[in-house]
Amino acid sequence: MSGASRIGALVILVLVLIVASSAAFTVHQTQFALVLRFGDVRRTLSEPGLYFKLPFVETVISLDKRILDLDVPAQTVLESGQKQLVVDSFARFRIRDPLRFYQAVGTMASANLQLSAVVNAAVRGVIADSKIEDIVKNERLQLQGRMLSQVNQQIMTRGMELVDLRLRLVVLPPKNTEAVFNRMNSARQREAQQIRAEGTQLSIGIRANADLQVQTIIGDANRKSEEIRGAADAEKNKIFADAFGRDPAFFAFYRSMQAYETGLKSDTTRMVLSPSSSFFRYFNDPSGAGQAAQAPAAVPPPSAPAPASK
Repeated sequence: MSGASRIGALVILVLVLIVASSAAFTVHQTQFALVLRFGDVRRTLSEPGLYFKLPFVETVISLDKRILDLDVPAQTVLESGQKQLVVDSFARFRIRDPLRFYQAVGTMASANLQLSAVVNAAVRGVIADSKIEDIVKNERLQLQGRMLSQVNQQIMTRGMELVDLRLRLVVLPPKNTEAVFNRMNSARQREAQQIRAEGTQLSIGIRANADLQVQTIIGDANRKSEEIRGAADAEKNKIFADAFGRDPAFFAFYRSMQAYETGLKSDTTRMVLSPSSSFFRYFNDPSGAGQAAQAPAAVPPPSAPAPASK
């Protein structure tokens, strides 16, 4: 074979490889494939495998059949009470009909834009008919279900299906949040002041009642002690009177002994008295006779001993 023939065969082989490579294509299990001929869809492929097309005439467009994420930009929405809310949501969708999707939407970028607009409209519409308490806590799941249903009604004709829609964040705008926080702080401060005032008033009443009870108890104790002390003094005086009446001489002797014990203490008593004083009558005569004729009246009581000079 001549050199020219070899070159020609090599060129033909290269052309065959190019044609074969442009005619074969692979569909993965996570993809749909649309075979287009001059812009018209000829085949829709959903099963994975190796397929062939007319080279240079037909083209293949691949679409993802998995569940896709859609991050919806946050928006400011008015709820039924005309309060502004900042709502941040996200959605998850998939392509149900690749042919309708291609004919109605075209590309994934266009699908994301259209789906974001539909989701935002549904979110605004549902929130506009709801109260903030229901949106944040009471009926959040039900409201998200309503949004999901409304979106699917609008995108079914575009070959898409929304499988999930969630409100990721629902908050007041920063200015409103600060105002609400200030109102809550003021309300809590007023409540705290009221509780402190009530506690102070209650503590004053308790202290006053306790002081009154203390004074009452002390007064009763003093009264009882005075009564007991008076009764004891009366009993003591009665005993002394009875003793004096029974034996005046012994009583005079006993009182004199008490006076000696009280008035004559070691190293502490100095007296200047006449030896004939009735105070010493029991020193002069154990019977207390003689100068002691007036002895009982001259003997000082135990609580008031004879005068002494130091």
